[in-house]
Amino acid sequence: MSSTKTDTLKGYKVAVLAVDGFEQAELVEPKRALLDAGATVHVISAKPGKIQGFKHVDKGDAVDVDTTFDKATANEYDAVVLPGGVVNGDAIRLLPQAQAFVKAADGAKKPIAVICHGAWLPVSAGIVQGRTLTSWPSLQDDIRNAGGTWVDKEVVEDGNLITSRKPDDLPAFNKSLIAQLAKRKAA
Repeated sequence: MSSTKTDTLKGYKVAVLAVDGFEQAELVEPKRALLDAGATVHVISAKPGKIQGFKHVDKGDAVDVDTTFDKATANEYDAVVLPGGVVNGDAIRLLPQAQAFVKAADGAKKPIAVICHGAWLPVSAGIVQGRTLTSWPSLQDDIRNAGGTWVDKEVVEDGNLITSRKPDDLPAFNKSLIAQLAKRKAA
């Protein structure tokens, strides 16, 4: 997949929140799309160093962590990306600092782009009530139990919340995130 670099999002900073066990494509591809659009992207995690990616159940590549939850705040960023991966999604949802980061970003109406099992963090952060979103199908009960409406679509935008189901949805997911950020820049 070839990409063209632009300055559409020049001056924008985007936080990608992840821990070990993230789905590799769901972190790497949005990061690449954002960088190609001119944004600065920081991977934020619980510990410094590297975090381990997975390609479904097989080990993938490790990714460098730019900063940690204890050193970063949502108000430093223009948007948040939450990649999936069962292990990542299950672990990150339990971190109070990750929950607080997502709550703060949502409170400031910043775009929050969530894919696959990444939806567990917004559920645990308490921001899905009254909203419509999609995710990996096994999360639909969690979303409904948290007061949200679950739909099976490639990408769903509900205000500042952008959600997708799986790696196959990444082109639409990335396009929606970049369009929402570009719209904010133009406003």
